[in-house]
Amino acid sequence: MKLLLDTHVLLWVVNIPQRLPQAAHAMIASLDNAVYFSVVNLWEITVKAQLQRSDFRVDARALRSALLKFGYQELDVKSEHVFQLSHLADIHKDPFDRMLIAQALSESMLLLTMDSQIAKYPAPVRKF
Repeated sequence: MKLLLDTHVLLWVVNIPQRLPQAAHAMIASLDNAVYFSVVNLWEITVKAQLQRSDFRVDARALRSALLKFGYQELDVKSEHVFQLSHLADIHKDPFDRMLIAQALSESMLLLTMDSQIAKYPAPVRKF
């Protein structure tokens, strides 16, 4: 299965793994799953770090290098992902989360999240 990580899940995997439920750890660690991070995650981290959000104090470039080193796969933003946005219900206002949902739908990925707003979408989402 292809897993796409929501930004908070991604940050917790790297910085605060004890915050993730065991089920999330098991899915991410399973050799049966391919784990992806998105350029959108890096974009969100960079923007929110510039806004001095304390939960986003991460060097996005160093994070990307570490993720690639540990076998995570990078997902670029494609035109199809952008077009998928027009089909999303107006449930969540966060543009980063909306794009991650669109990517998961377009790429047949399961989006792992801790966000209850994201979990309201009839998309391939798993909330922990």
